[in-house]
Amino acid sequence: MSLLELENVSAAYGPVTVLHGVSVNVERGGATGILGANGAGKTTTLRAISGLVKASGRIVFDGKSILGLRPDQVASLGIAHVPEGRGTLSRLTVRDNLLLGAYLRRDRRAITADLDYCLDLFPQLRTRIRSTGAALSGGEQQMLAIGRAFMSRPRLLLLDEASLGLAPSTSANVYSAVGRLRVESGLSMLVVEQNAALAFTLVDNATVLETGRNVLSGTRTELMGMDSIRKAYLGG
Repeated sequence: MSLLELENVSAAYGPVTVLHGVSVNVERGGATGILGANGAGKTTTLRAISGLVKASGRIVFDGKSILGLRPDQVASLGIAHVPEGRGTLSRLTVRDNLLLGAYLRRDRRAITADLDYCLDLFPQLRTRIRSTGAALSGGEQQMLAIGRAFMSRPRLLLLDEASLGLAPSTSANVYSAVGRLRVESGLSMLVVEQNAALAFTLVDNATVLETGRNVLSGTRTELMGMDSIRKAYLGG
């Protein structure tokens, strides 16, 4: 059964329409990828879900329409968005950044346990726990953004270009940790990524966007077996 359903979703920035009838589903406990080149509409799809851009069509989360809700209302339903660019609060320490993710929670013992889990998931953050966000490397900032999103205890994680600007080894470490998070927490995920090889280490299925339209969808195995996908996204 689907946790998130997008059907025929269109979105625009002012007079410029960016999405043209996009449809995507995320199963409960599943991970779905959105692949495509720059300008394909991947980030806008996540922004439409989070209420950050005006959209039309059908967006349903856990059986209820969330189309037109404010970003804070969407977040309160259990959808955490890790945006492209990470959004780390540069003046706050790693610890305070993580605790900020739990600002709506009141279960103090569980918050403490989740904080420790994040630091176990990303050991580099434990060693930088008193450092400010501005002092972190790009990879550490990405880990912090994911950890902060998890601290809200979401039901769905929207992850936008987690490998952007990172060295290949750092990207692999980030995706490995996110994969562990998925297995151990049962968190559902919608993952936007240009690097299909990385995305396919995490997602069960994916849809490919071109100029704001669905052009191809399938399971990880199906898509990896297609010559067009291998040539466009897997380097051969």
